[in-house]
Formats: sequence, structure tokens, C-alpha cells
Amino acid sequence: GVAADDGVRVVVLTGAGSVFCAGGDLRQRLGPMLGDGTPTEQTAQLRRSTAASQRLRNLPQVTVAAINGACAGAGLSLALACDLRITHAKATFSTGFLTAGVSGDFGGAWFATRLLGAARASELYLLNERLDAKEALRIGLVTKVVPERGFGADVSELVASLLSRAPKALGLLRANLRDAEDLGLAAYLDAETERQVVTMTSDDAAEAAAAFLAKR
Repeated sequence: GVAADDGVRVVVLTGAGSVFCAGGDLRQRLGPMLGDGTPTEQTAQLRRSTAASQRLRNLPQVTVAAINGACAGAGLSLALACDLRITHAKATFSTGFLTAGVSGDFGGAWFATRLLGAARASELYLLNERLDAKEALRIGLVTKVVPERGFGADVSELVASLLSRAPKALGLLRANLRDAEDLGLAAYLDAETERQVVTMTSDDAAEAAAAFLAKR
């Protein structure tokens, strides 16, 4: 898969058409997502689906959610699992779970708590309000808001900026950010220091320093 492909340094997640992902379709009811098995079997089936958020968060590549329209429910959870979120100005955001009478899935509350803080995450999920792109940017839900016209070009520009960075440093910095959520300080510093030595002694670092000094 893409996780093992060293030729891929940035992964972009976006929606087809004019919607990023609005979560489960209430017109189809939510039962079919669980199947007709026992509660234990239904739980296992949904957990297999929600592993998508876990795999996305654990990718070694930098991940970008290109939010091209409505982003709600599990769709918002998947966007929050990414490292960066770029959206056009007409996109909307909502948690949506309480609207459907359910408690939530795909890790949205876990990601939101780490991204926004516990208080802001509680407001986002419990108040269940729809946010426009401007408000999403204000609270830190998204990284960047761009005009709807030319959205694809803005996404490409962001990706190109990431790809212009030293490949080894980009990947290992991504690993630092992942470990910062999971490790205690001492274990984190051990891992961070090892990666820093790898990058400091690489050709990438020498080339990056030369390029920076040449621009100055």
C-alpha cells in the first residue's frame, strides 16, 4: 500500500464532486452499516471501518485533507486525522452525530481534543453547530481557507511546497509529530534526537543549508 511506497511523500484526501464527505446517509438509515449480526459482530464490523482513521493518522507520509465542500460526521473525523486541512471558503463543517441520534465514530472526538483542546472539542461536538470556513479557521479546525475558484491550484501549491522540502527531514518530522501525541517526554526526546542526527548528517541537510545561504 501507500504506507510502504517510498516514492510517495504527501497523501491528499479529498471528495468527489462538490462534497468532501457528509458522513452516513440518514435517508438510508444507519443500520445497514452494521449488518444483521449480533451486537458483538456489529461492533467488530464498524471497528474494521473506523480503522481507516487509524491508518490515515499512522501513515509515514504527510497527509492533507483538501476539503472541497460539506464536511460532517465521519467525514470530519477523517479530515481531523490528517496533518493539514485546506478548505475553500464555501465549505461547511459540522460534527452531525447528535443530529443522527448517535454518539460518534471514526475517532473524531479523539482527534478534535488533541487538535483544539478539550473545551473547544466539547463545544464542537455537544453544541453540534454548523460552522462556515471562516469560523473553522478561527477555532483552528482548518489550516488554510482559499477561494472556491482555483481551489485545485491552491491545493497543488500547498503540496508542491511540502514536496520542495528535504524528503528525509519531511518524513522524520512527520514521525516526530506522531510521537509527540503518543510518547512521554523522555521517550520522545530519545526518538527525536536519533532522527535529528540522521537528518543532520544527510546530504539533504547540506543541500538545504547551501540553498538557504545562496538565497540570503
